[in-house]
Amino acid sequence: MSQVPMVTLSHGSAMPRVGLGTSPMNDADAERAVSTALELGYRLIDTAENYRNEVGVGRALKNASRDEAFVTSKFNKRWHSVDGARQAFEASAEKLGVEYLDLLLIHWPNPEQDRYVDAWQGLIALREAGLVRAIGTSNFKPTHLQRLIDETGVAPEVNQVQLSPVWAKAAERDFHRQHGIVTEAWSPLGKGTDLLTHPTVQEIAKAHDRAPGQVVLRWETQQDVVPIPKSADRQRLAQNLAVFDFDLTDGELAALSALDGTAKPPADSDRSGH
Repeated sequence: MSQVPMVTLSHGSAMPRVGLGTSPMNDADAERAVSTALELGYRLIDTAENYRNEVGVGRALKNASRDEAFVTSKFNKRWHSVDGARQAFEASAEKLGVEYLDLLLIHWPNPEQDRYVDAWQGLIALREAGLVRAIGTSNFKPTHLQRLIDETGVAPEVNQVQLSPVWAKAAERDFHRQHGIVTEAWSPLGKGTDLLTHPTVQEIAKAHDRAPGQVVLRWETQQDVVPIPKSADRQRLAQNLAVFDFDLTDGELAALSALDGTAKPPADSDRSGH
């Protein structure tokens, strides 16, 4: 097994504290990237129905022991019903070539459709049936999460959100902690921003003799966030995994947190979704 530290989710599953994101890779690129990542010691692999690369991810997974891979997928709003969640699971499991998923997420709340509570009830049923080991959400705001908790009595185990120092989302992380929800970060390196070339990041990276991306990922992991950076480059993949053998100081953590709000606004899940 990988030496990456694990976090225990509220229902008992152990999830690696860093993983590989696969959007927007196609099947061929995803197969290559996941295969390389598994060789390097990655165990958390993140995909989604909407990425259209589950088949490629599944090909790579055939070369790994199933119990060593923590496989996550997500489903779209067309499946937002109790029965729909089951159909979404079956479609993803077939493409991935697996009998169960370690984690299945509602990809976006799509509040204008107003069916994400039904989708959540479907996920609860899947977990009870043993088809999914852990269940969660993606891009849910605290208001969306609170409604799930209020109407079902069950909190997500994970909420995956767009998060990096420029989108620190402290209030969201606080809400997650209060309800036993693990925060997972997509776009953890601030894609589309100048985060990795920012003088603050560069200065801290130089002080630790690390790559800028490693500093950003360490900022996240030291705050109990699980980042899932995307890369297909072997050297970058190795760097992104090697972030647990150094620590940022309190001052460095604060300096990175101070970058919050310096980039364009993150995706708004009251307005975006699929």
